[in-house]
Amino acid sequence: MTDDIKIRCLHTIGEREIEGLGDVLIDCVEGGASVSFMLPMTRAKADAFWRSIATSVARGERVVLAAEDAAGAIVGTAQIVLHQPENQPHRGDLAKMLVHRRARRRGVGEALLVAAERRALSAGKTLLVLDTASADAERLYARAGWQRCGQVPKYALLPDGVPCATTIYFKFLRD
Repeated sequence: MTDDIKIRCLHTIGEREIEGLGDVLIDCVEGGASVSFMLPMTRAKADAFWRSIATSVARGERVVLAAEDAAGAIVGTAQIVLHQPENQPHRGDLAKMLVHRRARRRGVGEALLVAAERRALSAGKTLLVLDTASADAERLYARAGWQRCGQVPKYALLPDGVPCATTIYFKFLRD
């Protein structure tokens, strides 16, 4: 990771963060990422999404991390969904790990992943799960010790409407 990238836990998500996180979300969706949104990806959809996430953060249901460059611009994000059913208090979901295309191949994803794992463990989670439709992300997760469970064909749609598979991973944070 380059020294100019800092990871910050967003305890509150204000308008500046909504704009920066929205920029990352829009860029990733426009770049083809299958992350729950379809084209056209609008600022209104991005803002509404991040406002709902801000509410979830305020309730303590999830953690949002932001990767910021030297100028303080948000270039990546990841979430840990903490709120789980009562029979799964040890588990969290890693969700919406996104890196703006201009910041890729600089260690941002790896830094977000390490920070997310640490935050999950500090929140009492010992198991994380995730799903991805990205080959680049799959390589990152494998390098970081995540275990591949398998692939579900036609799980979701890419932003252009083409069906895509998703791959499920898990990682024990502590034995």
